[in-house]
Order: sequence, then C-alpha cells, then structure tokens
Amino acid sequence: MNIVIKYLAVFLISLIVGVVLGFPVLKICHKLKFSQTILHYVDKHAGKSGTPTMGGWIFILASIIGSALFLRDDYFWCMLILLVMLFYGLLGFLDDFIKIRFHQNEGLKPYQKIIGQVGISLVIALYVYFKVGTSLDLFGLKLDLGFWIIPFIIFFYVAVTNSVNLLDGLDGLCGNVSGVYLLFMGIILALMGGVNGNIALLCFSMVGGLIAFILFNGFPAKIFMGDTGSLALGGFIASVAVFSGTELILPIIGLMYVLTALSDILQVLHYKRTHKRIFKMAPLHHHFEGLGVHENRIVTIYIVITMVLGIASLIGYLFALGVV
Repeated sequence: MNIVIKYLAVFLISLIVGVVLGFPVLKICHKLKFSQTILHYVDKHAGKSGTPTMGGWIFILASIIGSALFLRDDYFWCMLILLVMLFYGLLGFLDDFIKIRFHQNEGLKPYQKIIGQVGISLVIALYVYFKVGTSLDLFGLKLDLGFWIIPFIIFFYVAVTNSVNLLDGLDGLCGNVSGVYLLFMGIILALMGGVNGNIALLCFSMVGGLIAFILFNGFPAKIFMGDTGSLALGGFIASVAVFSGTELILPIIGLMYVLTALSDILQVLHYKRTHKRIFKMAPLHHHFEGLGVHENRIVTIYIVITMVLGIASLIGYLFALGVV
C-alpha cells in the first residue's frame, strides 16, 4: 500500500470509528451521570456545569483501533506509546471518577498526580536510556544528553501532560490545538522515515480521533474530554516526541502549551509573593475570556498560531532533510 494512502486510510478509519463511538460514549456518560463540576470562580462557564465528561475515551479508543489495523513491522515502540497513553488515561480516569463521586472539582491531590506521572515516566526514561538512545533531534542537529536523558524525560512528561491538561479549558481548544500539532508532527516524522514512519501513523490516527471528538466537543460542547482525555493525550504527545527524539520541537510547534503552563506558574508564584495577579485569570485562555474575547475566537487564534509554527517547523525540517 502506498504510504500516503496508508496514512490517509488510518486517519479516515480513526475518524469514522471516533464518530461511531461518540454517540454511545455520550449516552453512557449521560446515563451514569458522569458530569463536570465547574470551578466556582470561572463564572463565564457556570452554564456548562453538568456537561458529561470522560469523553476522551472517544479519541483514545479510535486512535488505538485505527492504528492497530495498519501497524506492521517495527511497531513495538508504537505499542509502548499507546500503552503509556492508556496508563495516563487511567490516571486521569481515577481523577475524574473522584470528582464525580464526591461532586467536586478536585479529584486526586496534586502530589498524587505527580507521583503517578513520575512513576510512569521513570519507567519510560529508563527504557529509552538503555534501548532507544540518548540523542535529541532539532532540524537535523543532534544533542546527546547521555545519562541526563533520564531526568530530562521525567521532567518532559510531567511538563507536557500538565500543559495539555491546563489547555483543556475551553470548548474545542485542547482537541483542536493538539490535532494541528500532531498533524505537523506526523508529516515531519513521515519525512524522517524509518521507525518514525510508524510513529507518524499513530499521529495521523490520533488526528482522526480528535476530529471525531471535536464534533462533540466544539462550542457548545456536548461532552468534555476530562482528565481521562487530557492526561492520555498529554502522555501520547510526550511519548511521540520521546520515542522519535524530537522533544525539542515541541516547545516550538506547541508554543501554546508552553504559554498556557507558564501563565499558570507565573500567576501562582506572583500571587504568593505579592497577593496580586498578573492575569485576570490563569491559564492564559481564561485571561483572554476575562478581557471579553469569545472562546470561539480564542480557539481560532490558538489554532492559527499553532498552524503557522507548524508550517515554519516543517519548512525547517524540509531543508534539514535535504528535501528542498
């Protein structure tokens, strides 16, 4: 099968599977009353209280089913990526379940989440150190971290998963930005070839699953991805970068992840020191909401920025790989 047709096929199948799964997932979440409790200080979202959550299972299952139909040779790393996604998804599921069971917005304690995230990432870091390699790639330039790849990967997983989790604050925001990010990462990895070709297939499969999810999550959202979805998606995105050695490209194409996390960190640190706020509300997308920008416009701006950075990064890799 022609490789381009293969990538297109896995995208379409994941999209179709996601749409088909979306309706029963939505119905089950309604029936079991898996609904979201909105933070009391996010007053603009008060009307969203009671919206079903845990919708992340739509793209989690769609991406697994879609990619499983096409993975052939050298797919062990891809299986690990999907397994890591599932483990992070289960951690998020536990967090969501506690929120729903006790009708609150706080599930697992922050330290409990961190312990779970560090535990999963430590296993992956050790595997990468002994079996995958210690080099990072940025536009064809190699940086060998040696032993330091272990703490770097642990930090990377914690940073990425929490950044993706924080970005999940507006209808369609996290799904759209992540879909665009993974689309460009898929193209870049496909051009790099080798084992990365299979990882690219996972990316296109996830893009299809995310588009299916966005059909249910776009404004006004019928279902949220929940921590089940955002942690699974963060684990997937981090794993794609780690197993392809492209961690350094994530802060470029995924700039909105970085700004989202930084805005939250700066807000907390500044408030603890001065009892004053830098932003009207953190993360950054809530600050824009506070300025009166409609969430649809915020989502559009985030998508466009990610697309522009994706195109620029793709051009950089085209030159680095000698394609142009």
